[in-house]
Amino acid sequence: MTNRLSSKDILALGFMTFALFVGAGNIIFPPMVGIQSGAHVWIAAIGFLITAVGLPVITVIALARVGGGIDALSTPIGKAAGLVLATVCYLAVGPLFATPRTATVSFEVGIAPLTGDGSLPLLIYSLIYFALVIGISLYPGKLLDTVGHFLAPLKIVALAILGIAALIWPAGGVAPATDAYQQAAFSTGFVNGYLTMDTLGALVFGIVIVNAARSRGVSEAKLLTRYTVLAGLIAGVGLTLVYLTLFKLGSNSAGLVEQSANGAAILHAYVQQTFGGMGSTFLAALIFVACMVTAVGLTCACAEFFEQYLPLTYRQLVFILGLFSMLVSNLGLSHLIRISVPVLTGIYPPCIVLILLSFTLRWWNKSSRIIAPTMLISLVFGIIDAIKAGELTSILPAFAQHLPLAEQGLAWLPPSLAMLVVAAIYDRVRGGQPANVPQQ
Repeated sequence: MTNRLSSKDILALGFMTFALFVGAGNIIFPPMVGIQSGAHVWIAAIGFLITAVGLPVITVIALARVGGGIDALSTPIGKAAGLVLATVCYLAVGPLFATPRTATVSFEVGIAPLTGDGSLPLLIYSLIYFALVIGISLYPGKLLDTVGHFLAPLKIVALAILGIAALIWPAGGVAPATDAYQQAAFSTGFVNGYLTMDTLGALVFGIVIVNAARSRGVSEAKLLTRYTVLAGLIAGVGLTLVYLTLFKLGSNSAGLVEQSANGAAILHAYVQQTFGGMGSTFLAALIFVACMVTAVGLTCACAEFFEQYLPLTYRQLVFILGLFSMLVSNLGLSHLIRISVPVLTGIYPPCIVLILLSFTLRWWNKSSRIIAPTMLISLVFGIIDAIKAGELTSILPAFAQHLPLAEQGLAWLPPSLAMLVVAAIYDRVRGGQPANVPQQ
């Protein structure tokens, strides 16, 4: 007999999902969009919200429909290709980039102003930080208690204070929009939403959310789907409110910092002015809690995934992933971002295609005819976008530098849509038995 979650536990599950998503990047990038987009801020915000809120929520729902794992979601492209995709996603948003970034960002915001941006302080901080991450991650069955009932509400209160302050006490005037936002505010905001890594994070967190519900004795598939969808919607509402207030904060901060300033500098200047001497401490605490929750979620998810394929226990993997992330974090934030941006630019397109087309499986005679080729094309052209993002444009052929929507970072979109149409026609011509689709 399956248990049912109480209203309190459903809310806690939603808070946990929200807290897992909101890392340092989610707090730092919206103010940058706000200050750079000027009068076009709300057009840019719509594009940003599509990739930073809409797609992550859709991803959580898609994973809930198949039981919570990216490996199940990727069934139409074959077991081997699905495993490769899952491994790349888990590594990218886990120990290679996102998890180490949580440590470096929280260090640079909260510790570096006191100790200096040196290698020894970062090493000491990362050792303490990942000791805490490992300690919490060793007990995934208690995530709903440690994150949903404690850390998530703490993060929400801190973000609420920052958001309300941004609405009540705007810092200054609005700067003219940069060239990118003047020419294409929507698509620039859309691509900047990639930087939060929330869609890739959702592919990783999906199984954590489902397992958190299972830890309360919920075993019926329909109930697991319902609770996961509710958690995703709660998180989506929370993310939207946070982003809107941070757009407002950044948009009104032109009088405090240069328009080229990064999100950490914008936030630091704002809280310093608004909260006085306590501003830096408040921001440091907020970023630390945000980063810690995200790091724990990523570590748990990666350990649970790799446990299925490696001859290692969950606890061993938590230690290995935590220690590896600690080592990578000592490369420093600038190096991590420089390496991660091209990789994320290449990974995002096929993941977006997979997520969106997962809702259309019943439309096709054989879903693999549709999803596999469309993902392949999106990956090829996503790699072209990635090469451009890595400032290696010179190695590309001339035609690749002048593709439709290339200047907006969306060169993958037109050929992917074209391939989808061609594949759909081919599927109709070939016919065959409808693909097997899990019953809901």
